[in-house]
Amino acid sequence: MDSEIHEQALALQAKLQKLLDKIGFDKLSERQKELQKKIAAPDFWTDNQSARRISKEHADLTKRATNYQQLKKDIDDVIELSELDDPKLEDDLTRQVESINSQMTKLIEDSKFSDPYDERDVILSIFAGAGGTDAQDWAQKLVRMYKRWADNHNYQVKVLDESPGEEAGIKSITMEVKGDLAYGNLKGENGVHRLVRLSPYNSDNLRQTSFAKVEVIPRINQPDELSLDEKDLRIDVYHSGGHGGQSVNTTDSAVRITHIPTGINVAIQNERSQLQNKEAALTILRSKLMQLKLEQHQDELSKIKGPNKSAEWGNQIRSYVLHPYKQVKDLRTQYETVNVDKVLNGEIDDLIKAYLDSLPAAV
Repeated sequence: MDSEIHEQALALQAKLQKLLDKIGFDKLSERQKELQKKIAAPDFWTDNQSARRISKEHADLTKRATNYQQLKKDIDDVIELSELDDPKLEDDLTRQVESINSQMTKLIEDSKFSDPYDERDVILSIFAGAGGTDAQDWAQKLVRMYKRWADNHNYQVKVLDESPGEEAGIKSITMEVKGDLAYGNLKGENGVHRLVRLSPYNSDNLRQTSFAKVEVIPRINQPDELSLDEKDLRIDVYHSGGHGGQSVNTTDSAVRITHIPTGINVAIQNERSQLQNKEAALTILRSKLMQLKLEQHQDELSKIKGPNKSAEWGNQIRSYVLHPYKQVKDLRTQYETVNVDKVLNGEIDDLIKAYLDSLPAAV
């Protein structure tokens, strides 16, 4: 038997083990067993929403574990058979090695989505920054870009809250983006986006630099995932306001919830009732607090600090230049393209892929 096949199989075995270590396969297996115990409990379906979430997580983990276990078995089989002195097996084993290589490549790609929240839906917020009306118009262009990207991938987008600009564009917007691996794909969009162009909002048509901040956080909507103490919350209700300040309805349906320890506040007015607005605001607040916990490596909510306001515009990740030349450049990955119009029309997959490829390699 050609020893090359045996050596290739051993190399694949080592490569798979590195991948398993990287994704924390043992912890995934423990989590799978923990969820299985919850599913087996007699009162599991008492809370339907929680039960569906747990069932989905368990199914996803089971599928991933099965894929890894089957690949490990296939590699072990090749190693065992390649040790036999049987030339008749050589062609079959060569094909098996090629198949394993292909599966390994796919698993390595999939490992880029091994973070705990990559499967989650997204709360995506955009805030106009420095640049006045130009910045508000720029924020609106980013909304259009992400909505078109979502449409291209059959993702659902729902506007939760929006504050229109005074002359054009928007001051801020918060949207919910639902779809497969929504957070895994969009997490790299988090940061400050810079636009350089000839301004359509001044009479001299001068070159203008504008900024907008994009905030991407995984959607956390279950109280059992992050418990909030009522005494830490200040809840204010007020009349919803539409464009130009007109009243959306005649009841105090808009809700603002402030997390007193961190100073984080969320205001929602788009839903039909005060209760719906409150639930939407609590979902966003939980999501923001969970993100801070992860960023600050804290286990307890009481230990986290509010967001660093002073660094708000110091996190520039990407530049979009329309004048004096055309270019989109990601400052983290150094990926660049001259197809600015395509990017602004939602074709950002190459930028997303470049960011994911820049993450630490699995093997």
